[in-house]
Amino acid sequence: MKLPAFLERHEHHDEDAPVPTAASLGLMACPHCAAVWKDAEEGDACGRCGTHLHTRKRQSLNRTWAFLIAACMMYIPANLLPVMITRTLFGAQYDTILSGVIYFWVSGAYGLAAIVFIASFLVPLFKLAVLFLLVVLAQRGSTWRRRERAKLYHIIEVIGRWSMLDVFVVSLLTGLVQIQGFAVITAGVGIAAFGSVVVLTMLASLSFDPKLTWDSREAQATLQENEVAQGHENRDEKPA
Repeated sequence: MKLPAFLERHEHHDEDAPVPTAASLGLMACPHCAAVWKDAEEGDACGRCGTHLHTRKRQSLNRTWAFLIAACMMYIPANLLPVMITRTLFGAQYDTILSGVIYFWVSGAYGLAAIVFIASFLVPLFKLAVLFLLVVLAQRGSTWRRRERAKLYHIIEVIGRWSMLDVFVVSLLTGLVQIQGFAVITAGVGIAAFGSVVVLTMLASLSFDPKLTWDSREAQATLQENEVAQGHENRDEKPA
């Protein structure tokens, strides 16, 4: 039995086959308002919002690596240093993210413990692991599971905004619980490290160009050569 044309194309789909891109079709999307323009040139202004149009994010991999490495370095003190300091008549208590999770769990607040553990520990770790995977495979020009990698990138964009849960809770408690002589809650050094991890992972995901997922090794090499050539041209144009 002969398959329909669209099923036949799907049946013979090859991951190594070149994927049609917006650039190859003469299309360029505005990074600000998402308007799509046909036959637009690099650097042209968007007809809707005036933002300069670019086919690719410049130095995407280098910037993503820089933010990703910095986020990994801050992730350790974010989990080891106290994020909240509670001073009462009986002394001072220093709570890290994991000690807070343990406290909620022992107290019977299983739902709250699960929320804090997922949002403050697993989500940042998941984002770091996914970004590392995306950057390494994009740098190699790998064709392994491109569709799934594209979906992973959209997932970390969606869940990234929920990573500031601990910062919000500590800020709220610091503002509300200020009973002098009885109980005072202040933010610890760990909350600054944790906030840095969240911001750096957000910057890393913003710096990463998802179009690199669909590039072959040859396209990667051509893109890097163009960036190097453009960098030399910019240096030559600078006045002495």
